[in-house]
Amino acid sequence: MRLVIAKCSVDYAGRLTAHLPMAARLIMLKADGSILIHSDGGSYKPLNWMTPPATVKITEPSEEQAEAGLTQLWEVSQTKTGDRLVISIAEVIADDQHDLGIDPGLVKDGVEAHLQELLAEHIETLGTGYSLVRREYMTAIGPVDILARDQGQRSVAVEIKRRGDIDGVEQLTRYLELMNRDPLLSPVDGVFAAQEIKPQARTLAEDRGIRCVVLDYDALRGMDDPDTRLF
Repeated sequence: MRLVIAKCSVDYAGRLTAHLPMAARLIMLKADGSILIHSDGGSYKPLNWMTPPATVKITEPSEEQAEAGLTQLWEVSQTKTGDRLVISIAEVIADDQHDLGIDPGLVKDGVEAHLQELLAEHIETLGTGYSLVRREYMTAIGPVDILARDQGQRSVAVEIKRRGDIDGVEQLTRYLELMNRDPLLSPVDGVFAAQEIKPQARTLAEDRGIRCVVLDYDALRGMDDPDTRLF
């Protein structure tokens, strides 16, 4: 990746036209051929960019352009669409190049398996007196994430999702229908637990007598104490 901090103006010509007046900006040239132009603000979104595949041609300014203070012209062309990005540079403040290597990709934190492990360790998150029977309780149609007992020793089947939608409620409903046929388990209550539960899923779950629980991932990991929050 090449990182150039330069005083520049930028003109884009394609499906629309856009102009960035002269100012100090960060120009990022990535190995995949993309180019992004950032200011010191606006969060992650670039002011302008060119998607790959793209080519960059650097030329000297004309006499007239040099008199106006320009030192370099970068013409970026999108190979497929023909869109053009012209970066007119007056001053290069910094120019660094780094080999970042192969990126392993995003590893998501808080996946369902980890949520299941944390909730099993802190089963009383579901209520006082709850106890864990086992994780991955196998049924004829698949494993229930957690089988627990409440303070009255009733069986409780818990389905865990990162984001709870209607499909998750339907899945838990099928487990409950099957488990309630087992005289050793019946009656079995259901808990639908997720970091976020969609309104339609909550409505369906409550209509079927399934309790919804929103999981606080940081609290389960011991990184946040809800009792100490101001709001």
